[in-house]
Amino acid sequence: MGKHSSAVTKSNNNRRPVYLTAVGLLVLSLGAVFVVRSFGSESGADGFLGGGSCDDPTQIQLHTTPEIQPQLEAAAKALSAKKDKDAPCLQFTITAVPSASDARNIANGADNKPDLWVPDSSAWVAQADDGQSVPTVVVPSIASSPLVLVGRNENFANVSSWLGSFQGTKPALLDPLTQSSGLLALLAVGAERTKTSAADSLVSSVMVPLAQRLGSLAQPYKEVDGLLGRAAAEGSPVVVPTSEQAFVKYQEEHPDAELKAIVPATGTLLFDYPIAVTAKSDNTVITEAAKSLAAEMLSDASSQARDDAGFRDSLLSPLGGGRGVGDITQLTKPNASVVEKALLNWTRLSLTAHSLAVIDVSGSMNEKVGGKTRMQLTIAAATQGLKLFPDNAALGLWSFSTSIGPNKEDFRQLVPIAPLTPAQRSKMLASLTAQSAIPNGGTGLYATAIAAVKAVKQNYDSSAVNAVMLFTDGKNDDPNGPTLTATIRTLEGMRDPAQPVRIIALGMGPDVDGNELGQLAAATGGLSYVARNPTDLQGVFINALQSR
Repeated sequence: MGKHSSAVTKSNNNRRPVYLTAVGLLVLSLGAVFVVRSFGSESGADGFLGGGSCDDPTQIQLHTTPEIQPQLEAAAKALSAKKDKDAPCLQFTITAVPSASDARNIANGADNKPDLWVPDSSAWVAQADDGQSVPTVVVPSIASSPLVLVGRNENFANVSSWLGSFQGTKPALLDPLTQSSGLLALLAVGAERTKTSAADSLVSSVMVPLAQRLGSLAQPYKEVDGLLGRAAAEGSPVVVPTSEQAFVKYQEEHPDAELKAIVPATGTLLFDYPIAVTAKSDNTVITEAAKSLAAEMLSDASSQARDDAGFRDSLLSPLGGGRGVGDITQLTKPNASVVEKALLNWTRLSLTAHSLAVIDVSGSMNEKVGGKTRMQLTIAAATQGLKLFPDNAALGLWSFSTSIGPNKEDFRQLVPIAPLTPAQRSKMLASLTAQSAIPNGGTGLYATAIAAVKAVKQNYDSSAVNAVMLFTDGKNDDPNGPTLTATIRTLEGMRDPAQPVRIIALGMGPDVDGNELGQLAAATGGLSYVARNPTDLQGVFINALQSR
């Protein structure tokens, strides 16, 4: 904020946005800059800076999401052409900056922080908390666009919900940490649960593999047109959550693309384009400037240009010409804490894994459930679970019973932890399918838990979630091993907040000691689960991936 006399800065047409990476690097776009004198002029008909009464303008730095910059420029120009001798003399500098990037810049107190901010979604406003205050939203919406799901017609057999629409397709989300369409898609799945009462296990079975798949990409998706191009390819299972505005513009530029946009029956969330005051001084002047600019944006004079650009008004009136998705139902707008939780959950779930799977092969694993043994059910679940891990995950495999190691240890190392190359996957699958329960073998649980945690710690990967996935159908019965108390003490002694290795324990069957597993997991900061019916094991790896 400041005042000075200045010549008009001409428009810079380079509008390519430069996006944040997933690790939060803050890079501003080279977005267009347009400077106008607004709210009337006594200095001449053109309304630009110059003239005796407007030679000391109040400068207003306005940052906006790139797609709506042209409309804000047009509104500022329109204001500059109006004559009102009582209006203040203001100079807008309008710069295109991706919303998540601006949120982090504002939160970090960057020198180039704007006075006014127009993100594409109000979900980012609370993320711009600098520790002293959160930007004040003075105009809730200057335009709107509903979140839609775009794909080929054959991919929309189930449009009952966002979750249902994601099942059986290949959702391609723009990076939720830096892109509003990705974030709003996560929030929509959460918001619709009050309507669908979807079970946690169902949500996890869809969202955890999605997070793992997208999290394994060398570069997160950041550009919607490329994804829409992939979705349009013949036979493509890709569906893309994006704004109606982005879909409409893509259709105009690619009229032959066989794509449609839908809103699931549960409803959708909005790109709502609020105006927030981020200045620390002259807030009254800045606030009034924001309101005047918003009034121009929402005026009848601006309505046709707004519609042509693919934006709805703040009342969500459908686009003209039958474009877009027509009337929609809104989901409940999430509050700041829900947004924060969604971002944290995605960060947690999308991290790759550096894990050791440890499988019980004691004699009780030969007991049958229906027509299959517990061992067979465990192998089947682990085989399916292996498919959920992306190629950049690193996995290894042990088995355990009592005295089965080369030196009579209670564990046997089958496959060392290594990245899941095709060769590593083949080794894991071959070792899994070769396992069989050892007749009369005991359950050397405690010694195995200690050894497995030590093994993961020795090759710790700071870029991944480091864990021991421990599967058993019983409780420790090795009389020569450590006691539970000694085991807990040892595990707690190895615990390092800087390099956590957690036990994710899953007990199966009626004989498992849930309290014992819970204590082992808790000693490492992990979690435990008990599936009394081993046929429920298909959800084992989902729980393991989600427990981070």
